[in-house]
Amino acid sequence: MPPLEPPSPMLRIGVLLPTREMAVTGDYSIAPLLDFAREAEDLGFDSLWAGDSLTARPRLDPLVVLAAVSAVTSRIGLGTAALTAPLRHPLIGASMAVGLDHASGGRLSLGLGSGFPVPESAAEFAAVGVPFESRVGRLDETVRLWRQTWRTGAKDGTGEFTGRYWQIDGVDRLPKPAVPGGPPLWLAGSDTPRVLSRVARLYDGWLPFLPDPKAYRVAWERITELAEQEGRSPHSITPGLYATLNVDADRGRAEAALDSYVQGYYGRPLALMNTVQAYGWGAPDECAAWLAEYVAAGARHLVIRIGSLDSRPYLRQIAEAVLPALRAARPAGPVHTEQPLQ
Repeated sequence: MPPLEPPSPMLRIGVLLPTREMAVTGDYSIAPLLDFAREAEDLGFDSLWAGDSLTARPRLDPLVVLAAVSAVTSRIGLGTAALTAPLRHPLIGASMAVGLDHASGGRLSLGLGSGFPVPESAAEFAAVGVPFESRVGRLDETVRLWRQTWRTGAKDGTGEFTGRYWQIDGVDRLPKPAVPGGPPLWLAGSDTPRVLSRVARLYDGWLPFLPDPKAYRVAWERITELAEQEGRSPHSITPGLYATLNVDADRGRAEAALDSYVQGYYGRPLALMNTVQAYGWGAPDECAAWLAEYVAAGARHLVIRIGSLDSRPYLRQIAEAVLPALRAARPAGPVHTEQPLQ
């Protein structure tokens, strides 16, 4: 079980690196991503995130990208949103995560997912020989294995891991992370009872993309109840949000641009995707007010995906017009502790 920490009132706002957006246009170069990262840090964003996919929505590997980003930044937190951990053998995943944790100086957090229940994701799992129907159980077992690997030493007598999917000896031999206990592990998921229970029981954070702030509030309150039933303080769990923005003073133009982006990204219209994911568009004050509803509902670490295949021009606009208004509207009072996205 993750350690309990004292509460912290801080609101943090991150931005997604456009690895998939560049891939859609056929650009797999790393230099623009590093420029994006440097600018995001200079503009005052709190964190940078990278998504993951092999064949469903291909892009550069997030752990490799974040390792490169860690070399050109010094303050900003780094995270995955989200790493599809069951696609990798858990020992390989643990070793790569520890390497990135050291490369970043302990700035890493890992948002983890088990893949969307769509044909593209099922084909992705089949391509690497992992049964799609067991992906959720494999993710939770990976988390347990990682925690044991990162928190045990050679003299602890706990080098053997025995689970449903893996029985591995020598897990205590892997290198230990930069931060004791390893990077925080968040669950990227919705608000189903099973997801909320898993967050409360096993994870350090929750990263949903709920389209309704009211549903977010209900779900977060349920997580806090379940965490207390598990003997955990809810302050030890970071309430996050994954939201997509297109900022434009012309609201109609912003919606049209976002619809084009979603069609290119998912092959599905905004009208459909907006029923399952969080999308905001319009003038900066409208976007800030929309996100502020989630903050009022309990969200404390926002991950913004810029809803454009050419995201760089929007980065400064969001930093200068949306972030200050959002931070000014933030309710006071302690909610949670989050480490190590500093």
